[in-house]
Amino acid sequence: MTNERRLWDISPLVSADAPIFPGDEPYALRWTARLSPGCPVNLSAITMSPHVGAHADAPLHYADGASDIASVDLAPYLGPCRVIHAIGCGPLVRVEHLRHAAHDLPPRVLVRCCERADRHWNPDFSAYAPETVQWLAAQGVRLIGIDTPSVDPGASKTLDSHQQLRRADLRVLENLVLDEVPEGDYELIALPLRLAGACASPVRAVLRGG
Repeated sequence: MTNERRLWDISPLVSADAPIFPGDEPYALRWTARLSPGCPVNLSAITMSPHVGAHADAPLHYADGASDIASVDLAPYLGPCRVIHAIGCGPLVRVEHLRHAAHDLPPRVLVRCCERADRHWNPDFSAYAPETVQWLAAQGVRLIGIDTPSVDPGASKTLDSHQQLRRADLRVLENLVLDEVPEGDYELIALPLRLAGACASPVRAVLRGG
């Protein structure tokens, strides 16, 4: 008998085909060295936006002078978490979509909006209503996540939900893959890299439990 809990990988593949916001920097890999008689290793270099794949936004992403990703506290990205299903919720995740699973919320909430996370860019993705972010903060939540590219609609220029994150000092994870994850409670592990001056960081987001 084993006491090991199941590990759910909720990170999409980061590749040249990964969906990104139009104009963002796609993932690209090149080789700077290859195994050969004169070289003992393969060595690669990558370029990409830190918003490709599963990622954590830093406050700097939506507020000049705010903390970069290297400066954020790691505690919100590790610990008890609840996955709540709001599949088919439409353009915005509203409070009524979450109430059925909102008793005794842990400090981290991930919302599954999609039956299947988009593998290609889709501008009509679901996002958080700003009042939902405010409501979750009032319940003691310190980190929210979503299985779409952003907590704000793709066409938004005011980023109202991001600004609500700023006001409530919440952290956020975007571009998660929750396709196979049942609604319920887990342990979240999704630590950002310590990237100096960066507005975000890729994460290898996993859930443990279930």
